[in-house]
Amino acid sequence: MSILDLLGFGPKGWGGLLLVAALTTLAVTLTALAIGAVIGTLVTAMKLARSRVLRVVATAYTTVFRGVPELLVIYLIYFGGSSAVTAAGHWLGVEGFLGMPSFIAGALAVGLIAGAYEAEVFRGAYLAIPLGEIEAAKAVGMPTFMRLRRIILPQVLRTAIPGLGNVWQLSLKDSALVSVTGLADLMRTSQVAAGSTRQYFLFFIVGGALYLILTSLSDRIFTGAEKRTQKSMAGDLGRV
Repeated sequence: MSILDLLGFGPKGWGGLLLVAALTTLAVTLTALAIGAVIGTLVTAMKLARSRVLRVVATAYTTVFRGVPELLVIYLIYFGGSSAVTAAGHWLGVEGFLGMPSFIAGALAVGLIAGAYEAEVFRGAYLAIPLGEIEAAKAVGMPTFMRLRRIILPQVLRTAIPGLGNVWQLSLKDSALVSVTGLADLMRTSQVAAGSTRQYFLFFIVGGALYLILTSLSDRIFTGAEKRTQKSMAGDLGRV
């Protein structure tokens, strides 16, 4: 078969499967980043809390998930989650092994890793806010929720966008490791296509090219968002 036939969308081509796999990789990364944002926000609040216990727990979390290899985290979440699901199934009377869904396990594992990095991004962005602005808001009696909505969140997001872009790129590459759970993502599909056709060089090059396309497009999106927020900030300063 020719290269065009192998990469085409015909009955013997792998183009459709590779496209679906790329969308699966994108879905895993988006879900992981959302999970990481929730976890990162909570961990940031713990790191900034007055309680020493909360700060120690948050520091331990970021230290572990930034220091342990990503593949090990995926294995722990997948096999640990499968053991938990199997135990729950046995308690409900279901026999046999019940595996944790690969998509959920992969998104959760990558999300836990991303959360550790996002926590540091959010913490740095919060500390970059001039203390005088928060003190002034308190002095005029601005409620906590209003301070969060009108002062803290807008400035945190503006400062955090470049760091979040880096976390996104990291998570997109980490999602390739989810293939070890059997999920038909871009990496796994490239491996299957290469093994089935014996065209290893071709399909790994195509897989790498698709990853580069995803990272390039996402980089443009984050760059555009960063420029837009900077313009918004300049406009706000001009109106003061």
